[in-house]
Amino acid sequence: MNKRISPLSPLDISSPPPFQPESFDDPAKAVETLTALYERNTAFLIQTFTDLAQGAPIASRYRAFYPQVSIETTSFGHVDSRLSYGHVTAPGIYTTTVTRPKLFKHYLKEQLSLLIRSHNVPIVVSESSTPIPLHFAFGEGAHVEASASAFVDVPMRDIFDTPDLNTTDDEIANGEYIPPPGEPSPLAPFTAQRIDYSLARLSHYTATHAEHFQNFVLFTNYQFYIDEFCSWARKLMAEGGDGYTAFVEPGNIVTLPGSSVPETDATLARLPQMPAYHLKKKGHAGITMINIGVGPSNAKTITDHVAVLRPHAWLMLGHCAGLRNSQRLGDYVLAHAYMREDHVLDDDLPVWVPIPALAEVQVALEAAVAEITGYEGFELKRIMRTGTVGTIDNRNWELRDQLGPVKRLSQARAIALDMESATIAANGFRFRVPYGTLLCVSDKPLHGELKLPGMATAFYRTQVNQHLQIGIRAVQKLAAMPKEALHSRKLRSFFETAFQ
Repeated sequence: MNKRISPLSPLDISSPPPFQPESFDDPAKAVETLTALYERNTAFLIQTFTDLAQGAPIASRYRAFYPQVSIETTSFGHVDSRLSYGHVTAPGIYTTTVTRPKLFKHYLKEQLSLLIRSHNVPIVVSESSTPIPLHFAFGEGAHVEASASAFVDVPMRDIFDTPDLNTTDDEIANGEYIPPPGEPSPLAPFTAQRIDYSLARLSHYTATHAEHFQNFVLFTNYQFYIDEFCSWARKLMAEGGDGYTAFVEPGNIVTLPGSSVPETDATLARLPQMPAYHLKKKGHAGITMINIGVGPSNAKTITDHVAVLRPHAWLMLGHCAGLRNSQRLGDYVLAHAYMREDHVLDDDLPVWVPIPALAEVQVALEAAVAEITGYEGFELKRIMRTGTVGTIDNRNWELRDQLGPVKRLSQARAIALDMESATIAANGFRFRVPYGTLLCVSDKPLHGELKLPGMATAFYRTQVNQHLQIGIRAVQKLAAMPKEALHSRKLRSFFETAFQ
């Protein structure tokens, strides 16, 4: 027998003292209590792990639980029908586990405030029955296994709870979760453990902490756009920020207003798979831009994780193949519909589900194109078309028999083809995150204009900056809207969670 372990019964579990549920009419105080409970329980796990790693005897199994927040309503009371969130659909008990309440402080306060206002019932803060995995207690960037050499003779899972993928899924967001009889209904689209999983993934893929992400996200499939965004953001910082409070690059490298250089000279040995850059503003009202690379798999992966931060909008700015002879290289495509041949979301969102255009996003994008290019009204059609964008999972589709895909694209009235846009829009629809797409035609394979090095160089030099400025202007327009209006009711199903 290992000398560090005394004989244990299956019931030998050490935890922090039980927490008695508390009711609140003040959402700020409810969030303070959630924060205190979460900090207490994660501190217990961290301190215990530290003590054991330094040689303390293993006396039991160690466990702490996520906090949770609940409401109970007995009425179908009238709610503000203009809002797509902030209320429950029927009498009952609703609950959700909570993680990282400091990170989600403003979000939680807003959601709880709306619930209290809509139903005139108190908020109950209590301890859930869901254990906090040790890895998640340490937060982003922690490598528990690297510090666990003292446990080589004892399986980690015998001592602490570890991430459990059996309880980390998207059933609620997918509309597939049915509460067991007598159990409460979900209050939020994601559970605490699902959120923690994504926060860890975001740090891995983007090399930036979740606290830096902003509520308006631009996705691109080319580093050229990132280079332009960085140049613009650094210039903005050097000139005082113009309302933005910091520029953060991979490695959490921060440049502050009034400075042309980062606070530290640390640089990453290599860029992460999907580097993220954050132009921060108070209230997370700034812009995050992510180079997702090429393909629908990357597009799904990053949006699966960004979604847990509950952004107010995400937009795709990228390149596409123009499918009409009347289009020219450098023309813009504003997606009004999506033809989904990416396949990565087929199991979560069937292809028969329509992905609607969102009026607020479409208007902002079209207005931004007009302002940046100087074209208005009917003249705007010289450089921009609206219509269906097809997204495919085979970059070299041109090398196969074209009869099938070209026929389908023609029947769909498609005007452009790419590898990411429909995936990002479909995941926005799935996760109730407002979405939009503005692409730039970089080749016309059906008409003999392929993307070759010489053509690409000239194209990038003349169009990338303008395209990026259009995206930034569109985001600024969206940020100026009331978020209640931006979160469209089109994105909500019959039976929705109260949290946005």
